[in-house]
Amino acid sequence: MRFQGKISSWKDDQGFGFVVQNGGGERAFLHIKAFENRTRRPAEGDLITYVQVRDDKGRFQAEQVCFVGQRRGTAAESGSVIWVLLFAAFLVSACFIGRLQWWIAGCYLAVSVLTFIAYALDKSAARNNRWRTEENTLHLLALLGGWPGALLAQRWLRHKSKKAAFLGVFWATVLLNCAALALAWVLMRWR
Repeated sequence: MRFQGKISSWKDDQGFGFVVQNGGGERAFLHIKAFENRTRRPAEGDLITYVQVRDDKGRFQAEQVCFVGQRRGTAAESGSVIWVLLFAAFLVSACFIGRLQWWIAGCYLAVSVLTFIAYALDKSAARNNRWRTEENTLHLLALLGGWPGALLAQRWLRHKSKKAAFLGVFWATVLLNCAALALAWVLMRWR
């Protein structure tokens, strides 16, 4: 169940604060990572919607947080799914007309699934303070053809979707991978 509340205190330098539910009730802990589709920094007095859960010590905590008036699903998320579906349709079409081999489409699928799993494991490790997957490993998987899985993981799992430096390298790997695929397309044409 989603609640609406007001941020009663916020320590921006530490990235956390507390929210009090509208109409009263016990305050809940609020962390910057709990925000979905954050478009700005939170501040004391902001109205938010959230799901209230209990942590392992029984304290209230806010999760799946959005600013009031902010839509929960964004066009970027829909665009990511559409982009991946269009790329998959292109691959299948290219295989049907003989421009690409079917094993290429199979490799994209396998590496994308592996990459999605790597993102999910890394997000779980981040939440539980365990050993993390190196960013270079995630980039290598994307470069090898797992970028559709990475793109879906960034949007659906909300992992590695805000850090500009990471995203810059990620999109460079997407461009390099697509360039390699275009080269394969040309070589298959002249075969």
